[in-house]
Amino acid sequence: MLNKTRGIVINYIRYRETSVIVNIYTEEFGIQTYIENGVRSAKSKNKIALFQPLTLLDLVIYQKGKNAGANKQIHRIAEIKCNAPFHTLPYDIYKSSIALFITEILGKSLKEETGNHFLFEFLHNSIIWLDEVEEHFENFHLQFLLQLGTYLGFSPENAHEISNELRIHNLPVLSLALENQLDVLLNTPYHQSPKIDRHSRNQLLESIILFYRLHVDTLGEIKSLTVLKEVMR
Repeated sequence: MLNKTRGIVINYIRYRETSVIVNIYTEEFGIQTYIENGVRSAKSKNKIALFQPLTLLDLVIYQKGKNAGANKQIHRIAEIKCNAPFHTLPYDIYKSSIALFITEILGKSLKEETGNHFLFEFLHNSIIWLDEVEEHFENFHLQFLLQLGTYLGFSPENAHEISNELRIHNLPVLSLALENQLDVLLNTPYHQSPKIDRHSRNQLLESIILFYRLHVDTLGEIKSLTVLKEVMR
């Protein structure tokens, strides 16, 4: 059965000589896996650029109804095109480092194989904002994680709640000054992000990731974290 859906590329792996197996978070079916044959060949209509992390897609896919994902099948793509071409995200080292980090978090956090329109809209709009913004996006990944937690079911009401959870599990807790900064991040949109120095930003990020690990048992090591900390000065 052919179905239309929007999608957000999470990651892909090479398969055989010219194909890829790609994980895409779809609006209608949640996280799904697709195989695209010949995409890495010179004659392919669907360039490999379409499968770069966070690329926004319009898809027509072969899928057996809205609950087909329950079988964890590898599906096929009938038609594919870019929904909103990026202008800066792949070319700006700061933005691309943030995107790599976000992609890794999403790949380890998104497990539902059913559609979630509100989560998809949040992800879609956040990615568009990051691509279009010209400056003052250095705290985007912190705000993104805090908002994402709402859709994953473990959003804290305030920074003190995060500290309490960390304390209960004998993990490092936030100082009062950092709690105050985190409360501001929790209550401001992307375009009103406060000024935070690099050291404090990294401390806040570590605490947020620890908080995530308490709720996402598949999170594990975040390999892109070292690069992100180095780039975001």
